[in-house]
Amino acid sequence: MDVEIEINGTITEHEILKLYRANKWSSAEKPDRLIPALRNSHTLVTARVSGVLVGVGNAISDGHLVVYYPHMLVDPAFHGKGVGRKMMQAMQDIYGDFHQQMLTADGDAIEFYKALGFERAGNTEPMWVYAGDEH
Repeated sequence: MDVEIEINGTITEHEILKLYRANKWSSAEKPDRLIPALRNSHTLVTARVSGVLVGVGNAISDGHLVVYYPHMLVDPAFHGKGVGRKMMQAMQDIYGDFHQQMLTADGDAIEFYKALGFERAGNTEPMWVYAGDEH
């Protein structure tokens, strides 16, 4: 399988909503906020197979010291095939030497991110004000 990774490439609302709905992320129900949020990220990474969007991730950053990865999604049909790993490697190529890289993971994603070297930071406790049941 040939996966094409692109940084800050183009996305369409239709393909993004299809991917978010396939992953059951609630932000798909707010396209008027989701699409600008992704497009205005510090970095947006996309994964395509034969031109079809199969993954997307974004980074919010000060550009020097701290980066937060709010979204990293892979089409469920492509889970376990290295797509997410390739997208995170593209992010690491940009942010790998930053002082702080942060993300929030749940479910099966926890083990995925641990395998990439992420870990709980000391005695920190994830906290948020969040309007949504899931992602």
